[in-house]
Amino acid sequence: MNTRTVLISGASIAGPAAAFWLHRHGFAVTVVEKSSGVRDGGYPIDVRGTAVEVARRMGILPRLRQAHIASRRLTFLDANGIAAAVVHPQAVSGGVEGRDVEVRRGDLTEALYGAVRADVEFIFDDSIDTLTQHEHAVDVAFRGGAQRSFDLVLGADGLHSRTRELAFGPEQHFHHHLGYCFAIFTMPNTFGLAHEVLLWNTPGRAAALYAVGDSKELHAFLTFAHPELPAEILRDPEAQRDLVATTFAGDGWEIPAMVTAMRHSNDLFFDTVGQIRMPRWSSGRIALLGDAAYAPSFLTGQGSSLALAGAYMLADALATHPDHTTAFAAYEHHTRPFVELNQAQVATGEATLFPTTAEALETRNTNLRNLSSTTSARPAHTALTLPPAR
Repeated sequence: MNTRTVLISGASIAGPAAAFWLHRHGFAVTVVEKSSGVRDGGYPIDVRGTAVEVARRMGILPRLRQAHIASRRLTFLDANGIAAAVVHPQAVSGGVEGRDVEVRRGDLTEALYGAVRADVEFIFDDSIDTLTQHEHAVDVAFRGGAQRSFDLVLGADGLHSRTRELAFGPEQHFHHHLGYCFAIFTMPNTFGLAHEVLLWNTPGRAAALYAVGDSKELHAFLTFAHPELPAEILRDPEAQRDLVATTFAGDGWEIPAMVTAMRHSNDLFFDTVGQIRMPRWSSGRIALLGDAAYAPSFLTGQGSSLALAGAYMLADALATHPDHTTAFAAYEHHTRPFVELNQAQVATGEATLFPTTAEALETRNTNLRNLSSTTSARPAHTALTLPPAR
């Protein structure tokens, strides 16, 4: 039997994880990534529940534990910068001390890439231009000019997936706006923060300063309630900076300094907060995984975990079922309930960390002050049972 060939678009989390397992199952894998290499650094992310077991089976869990950030406290501040509540971060996230891990995004992507780089083909600084499906293959034209054919194509290229657009249609058909926008950037740690997070709130607006260890640099977040934005703003960084500055104009605490840092930042990332919800994750020989198929939004803290778990489930289904149609159906049948349970953690405009009314903010702070420092895993983090490793 000929070795089946698979092209994966995206080399962040879901892509390399799927490549790892597909290679293990005997597929010939190519990964294409539009960036010039695997991105390092980045904001902190969580690996929880079922995804921790996936990482263990991949052999990367010891490396992730070594990179674990171990934040010590999360301080909630009112509009004047006065502490409203102080809790352990995992009491809010639902993480389990000693089992779940929190790492810089780059630490996870480097671990995944390191686990598979010698076994599969990586093509950087390129991306898919067109896809043409036939009965027995998918013809792929790359933006760099190359043309190749693959038995299967998997889109792991994120919230704004090009693969999804080509195979299923425009993003607006699947994107569900959750009522917020956000800006992420780095700024100097002039506050003396270490191993902690400060989260400032006023109704409809929030700001966070995240100190990873005792770093001289902070991850800064500015989040605000807002209707869905016109597409032209999402393509215009200066318009994004103006919108954020206008939204937070007149606010106190350290907001003016954060807005100034945002204005001059060279690593600003701005987007709306949304989820991808699709009636199906495959079309012919093309399938999606990770944020491309079922982004839960950063409000759930489960994007990376869904990516790892989904990659495992998709690769296992393809290894179990020689027919790709049957395999894609099995992948979706077993994984969709887990995805929907996680997506349901956040309703439109009702994020616990970012209340939009004074009443909701006061209720949130009261609940935080009564919060236990001990936590158990949330069902949404562990609800998926993995097939045995092969």
